[in-house]
Amino acid sequence: MLAHAKLHAFLLSLVIAAPAAALDLQDNLNLPDPLTDADFIAFDPEQAALGQLLFYDKILSGNQNISCATCHHHDLGSADGVSLGVGEGGTGLGPDRNAGIGLDMIKHRVPRNAPALWNLGNVDVEFMFHDGRVSVSDIYGNGFNSPAQERLPLGLNSVLAAQALFPITSAAEMAGQPGENEQAGAANERADLVWPIVAKRVRGVADYGPLFVTAFDHVDRPEDVTIVEIVNAIAAFIGTEFRNHDSPFDKYLAGDTTALNAQQQRGMALFYGEIGCSNCHEGSMLSNQSFQALGLPVFGPGRTRPFDPMARDVGRLAETDDLDDAYRFRVPFLRNVALTGPYGHNGAMPTLKDMVLHHADPLGSNARWTPEMAILPEAEWLASTDFIIREDKFENARLLSKIDINLPPVTDAQVDDIVAFLNALTGETALSLPMGRPDTVPSGLPVD
Repeated sequence: MLAHAKLHAFLLSLVIAAPAAALDLQDNLNLPDPLTDADFIAFDPEQAALGQLLFYDKILSGNQNISCATCHHHDLGSADGVSLGVGEGGTGLGPDRNAGIGLDMIKHRVPRNAPALWNLGNVDVEFMFHDGRVSVSDIYGNGFNSPAQERLPLGLNSVLAAQALFPITSAAEMAGQPGENEQAGAANERADLVWPIVAKRVRGVADYGPLFVTAFDHVDRPEDVTIVEIVNAIAAFIGTEFRNHDSPFDKYLAGDTTALNAQQQRGMALFYGEIGCSNCHEGSMLSNQSFQALGLPVFGPGRTRPFDPMARDVGRLAETDDLDDAYRFRVPFLRNVALTGPYGHNGAMPTLKDMVLHHADPLGSNARWTPEMAILPEAEWLASTDFIIREDKFENARLLSKIDINLPPVTDAQVDDIVAFLNALTGETALSLPMGRPDTVPSGLPVD
């Protein structure tokens, strides 16, 4: 601890010294290059404008009661502000979302935290979803590895478009339960059976036809529209709208050494130096896109496999079938992270400080965690099972035996400094994005 204290004091002396010393600090920490627009896919603006409408239109869901934006809303930092979302069947947004009544009552919560959408149009993004189950790959000859395998359609413009195919096939998220609608019934059979149903429904909205014809050169008439054009437009919107790299940290990387205050520079020095957060959160996107086991407290329905005997989530293992991947999840990108809590693949940690403390002491944090820390919209019929998995001592022992991170001890002051740096990753325009939420959508359905 004495060595750590000396290093912290040295870094602090650099931060409060002259600007030239700050430049030395930047060099010594091996900071990433600043992001520029050239690091992103150049999506078509007309496709992005169409994608904005589709993103907010509930016509993509089986019961036409939920849109992509419901769980990835502008007002909630491109996420939904809760640990585990209330998907199909609910009403409202975020922590105030109602879990449904009567026949519309949700059967279980969405198993994982809704991931934020910031900068997913970056050309280096390889994986989507917490377990990386959609990734850039030519294993099936269509450009991507996904749950649909060789049935994934050709012509997708990005991995962002590939992932957009799957929420509409999920019973909990957008499809609905088998027996409720045609889309849900198809989803219960095979994911690719859903996509023609959704495309036909969108084609049936008269006001969408001209927009597709204008946005896509190969679309001559509305009848030509397929699920590929739909998800390509949604990807164009997400990749364009949520591109954001004008934070104080970005300005610092570009050469403005006054863009970060003294505490933020101390936090940056710890992040890239003594504490070593950048071992995983490296590069211009602040993630090496690896999969790491953090030992986060478990709760909720879990993203179970058909043969799982309990409501657990084994993470990357479910995709690779490699036991070494048990309980590992994708290292998230961190720009605008202060806007996207709660944190972790299941939203177990309500604040950035809680998440930093967990990284520093996973076993202690897991032991201290209480159900009150989970941000869950009320669903009293689920209360008896929401936290039942935490009582399984064998499953918890397996989970805690797989922790990958081992950071040095941190003081309370150092934690506060790191949190201050993480807040400096928030873009100045992150809360005033150029397109925003549309007032209406072509289907005429209500907009959340």
